[in-house]
Amino acid sequence: MISFNKNNYVVIKKAISKELAVFCYNYFKLKRQVYNIISNSNLKDQILIYGIWGADQDSQISNTYCTYSDLVMETLLMKLQSLMEEQVKLKLYPSYSYARLYKKGDELKRHKDRLSCEISTTLFLGGDEWPIFLEPSGKKNKKGIKINLKIGDMLIYKGCKLEHWREIFEGNECAQVFLHYNTKKNIKNLFDTRPHLGLPDVFKNSTIKELK
Repeated sequence: MISFNKNNYVVIKKAISKELAVFCYNYFKLKRQVYNIISNSNLKDQILIYGIWGADQDSQISNTYCTYSDLVMETLLMKLQSLMEEQVKLKLYPSYSYARLYKKGDELKRHKDRLSCEISTTLFLGGDEWPIFLEPSGKKNKKGIKINLKIGDMLIYKGCKLEHWREIFEGNECAQVFLHYNTKKNIKNLFDTRPHLGLPDVFKNSTIKELK
């Protein structure tokens, strides 16, 4: 059995039920549809609360629908915190959620994450399966290992320590949500420096006083 503390990653089968995963998947697709309608209307000043297309703000994936701190995904962030802590044997502090609805031809380049992603999970919500690769040794240019997830499965990994990537997607659509946490030593990144969960990234480094 793979141990998180030994290998810096672990796969959790059926972390959420298939029914909940499919609910989140269908919700996410509906939200993308709403985004597309608003983007072609005269209400574009309200569009950021419905997500973005990667070419606008997501440097890792271009021209793909994604969303930072969606309320449903942030609720998953809270829901799975205790399971995450059980697996990594650490007290965790929620940082933020980030979801993408990948399309055919997308590719996630090999990379490590920023500090707010100290301990992370990618959770497969629906669509076509798309493996993620990790390099547990921490060494660059290694071939890495291939992780396949089923709907409702999640991979927990140290996002700042392990390089991870996905090769060119040959399916039609794949919904993944990334849930990010920090340990106590990086508690300054609590909620990704927002006042609380659910707020968009424009609230980073804001104080309650500034928001009044």
